[in-house]
Amino acid sequence: MDVKAIKEQFPILNQEVNGHPLVYLDSSATSQKPLSVIEAVNTYYREDNSNVHRGVHTLGTRATDKYEGAREKVREFINARSTAEIIFTRGTTTAINLVATSYGRANLKPGDEIVITPMEHHSNIIPWQQAAKATGATLKYIPLQSDGTITLEAVRETVTANTKIVAMTQVSNVLGTINPIKEVAQIAHAHGAVMLVDGAQGAPHLKVDVADLDCDFYAFSAHKMCGPTGIGVLYGKKELLENMEPIEFGGEMIDFVNLYDSTWKELPWKFEGGTPIIAGAIGLAAAIDFLNEIGNETILDHEQKLADYAMKQLRTIDGISIYGPEKRAGLVTFNLDDVHPHDTATALDAEGIAVRAGHHCAQPLMKWLDVTATARASFYLYNTEEDIDLLVNGLLKTKEYFGNVF
Repeated sequence: MDVKAIKEQFPILNQEVNGHPLVYLDSSATSQKPLSVIEAVNTYYREDNSNVHRGVHTLGTRATDKYEGAREKVREFINARSTAEIIFTRGTTTAINLVATSYGRANLKPGDEIVITPMEHHSNIIPWQQAAKATGATLKYIPLQSDGTITLEAVRETVTANTKIVAMTQVSNVLGTINPIKEVAQIAHAHGAVMLVDGAQGAPHLKVDVADLDCDFYAFSAHKMCGPTGIGVLYGKKELLENMEPIEFGGEMIDFVNLYDSTWKELPWKFEGGTPIIAGAIGLAAAIDFLNEIGNETILDHEQKLADYAMKQLRTIDGISIYGPEKRAGLVTFNLDDVHPHDTATALDAEGIAVRAGHHCAQPLMKWLDVTATARASFYLYNTEEDIDLLVNGLLKTKEYFGNVF
């Protein structure tokens, strides 16, 4: 993979921050956007800007064709059976909330169980907390191993005949843990439960095949996979989506409106009330083209090599704690002893190195790790071993500075 040539396609990376060339190591929060995605969105606004599904004029037809073409591109990307199973949302958070509110509240009752893990992003915890409170269902957690992984034995011990929903991240945004989604889905289905996958960190890096995973719902966001912010996807099995009620009402999603009652459009439009995120969907389609040209396997191999190299190099630093398993996705979460991660991130920013610091929207996991916050370096297709060397040098400077201060 010609990383240098790839990096040149990302205009934002060709800049200095605080007098240093930018080293962007925060792609798990949001990835940068290649020129092809930027131009796709720009072209829509410059040449095709119109609402979709409504007008019969030329601009409306072109916009609708691009919008629905993006849906087909997503279907192919995750190997869904039909475009009816592809719902455009504002992102992973909205997609999970849609399932928790529409499916969860209609199908849960007192005594039922929702099973998740302590490594979940808040977006895959809070909607289920609220669904449990609204229905009287019980929220249960699959215990983690000491390295931040789960075992199938633990899944089998946690999922019971009372379990109705299992919701799990495909890749932890803190630990880099890659969960055995296909096997967990089999266990869930054996007990009559449905399986939702938070794919926010999975879709940008892994080959996603929802038919092979046999998950019932899969949610992901464009902005973590070289696409625009504000657009995401909910995949759902058609037979489930058809029996779910929309949670937003208004234009676009209706069939007939009478004074006292209304009916809904067929899938997927009944879940897309109001003017949709047209430019975002077009940008997502361009991002999928960009990623497909490189190949998921190539991207994942590159990221895992970077993660292995980063783990090796970071371990040369005295007084550093690294969290998560040895086999991981392309990120490393760590803390320097006696240095708050916000101070670490601020010191690195002075060197032009962008990392994330905080609880990463995973406060239950921070509690499990027995820390208040961590620093995280996350890698993508435009990162190199040189970026990691600069990170290590920056951490050594940080350690020296705070050692002298205190």
